[in-house]
Amino acid sequence: MKSTLLALSVAMAVGLGVSACGEKKTEAAAGENGAVTVKIGQSSPLTGPQAHIGKDNDNGVRLAIDEINASKPVIDGKPVTFEVMSEDDQADPKTATIVAQRMIDEGIVGVIGHLNSGATIPASKVYSDNNIPQISPSATAIKYTDQGFKTAFRVMTNDAQQGKVLGAYAAKLGKKVAIIDDQTAYGQGLAAEVEKAAKAAGAEVVAVEHTNDKASDFTAILTSIKGKAPDVVFFGGMDPQAAPIAKQMHQLGMTAQLLGGDGMQTPKFIELAAADAEGAIASIPGLPIDKMPKGADFKQKFEAKYGQIQLYSPYAYDAAYVMVDAMKRANSTDPAKYLPELGKTSFEGVTGKISFDAKGDLTSGPITLYKVQAGQWTTLETILPQ
Repeated sequence: MKSTLLALSVAMAVGLGVSACGEKKTEAAAGENGAVTVKIGQSSPLTGPQAHIGKDNDNGVRLAIDEINASKPVIDGKPVTFEVMSEDDQADPKTATIVAQRMIDEGIVGVIGHLNSGATIPASKVYSDNNIPQISPSATAIKYTDQGFKTAFRVMTNDAQQGKVLGAYAAKLGKKVAIIDDQTAYGQGLAAEVEKAAKAAGAEVVAVEHTNDKASDFTAILTSIKGKAPDVVFFGGMDPQAAPIAKQMHQLGMTAQLLGGDGMQTPKFIELAAADAEGAIASIPGLPIDKMPKGADFKQKFEAKYGQIQLYSPYAYDAAYVMVDAMKRANSTDPAKYLPELGKTSFEGVTGKISFDAKGDLTSGPITLYKVQAGQWTTLETILPQ
């Protein structure tokens, strides 16, 4: 009888635990003196080939939140401590929706993320359905903010803006352009904009090829492209694929200029491609770190704590500050109350002036082109929006 009662008690406890985990925790945790702990989510690939970029985002958010907490913020008359809940979405659309729901169930009041457009877009519906504000530091696909979700924002220019610059630049480099994309929302979306802009600028697009974001052997695609003698090969995708493309182009004796977007413009690309990285050109939305209004200070603080900046950490840092700034202006950490303030943002960040249009897109932003010279990304030019 005793064992039966014990088993029944355990079963009830487990059942209650499961029930509790399935419910959305909507209230911030209260502590002493009315202090509250408020959770802000961060999601990016923290494992796998893009983990170096995902951790860069995570560290940018953490640096901002550490500074905000050190300032001892008070919202609605209560001391607030912000806590980062970081989740690994593995740069995978399905995983992104799962971790989005998990963070919501754990009571986040907003999320900085996701990194990849392919993860950001499906997760954005989960946040929208639960009225949780989302600011992506790095998702550039047009579709993200075209869905009409009032919860979706980004602090980086989109693929239409970046693709227009890259396409026009490709046409300057040569008359024949070949395009490869990784079939992700980011890579394919950016490649489509580059193709459109290159044609508008008078270039002939001689090939459009597709791979995937797990591939490492591109010899068949490149051999086919080589036969069409392009002056420029544009790749829409991230550095784990861009590096072997650079290496295999040289192995095949291709002399075409390799051109990429922000997913390629990382220190890791140079590390992976080694000598074959030399001469590659890539763009990134925004100013070079040394030209950003508060870039030098951010670089010093970030690198002292986390090491070399990979890519998007200044934008993740700004996104966290923008979210907390909206809470302060609303005098509330309640998503329903501070969400309207996000749309009214006018914030002087590390990356520049941040304000949003009706869709949640950054209202303006330059695009900077870089070239690998002597084993380093060096600035070619910054193109202002038109």
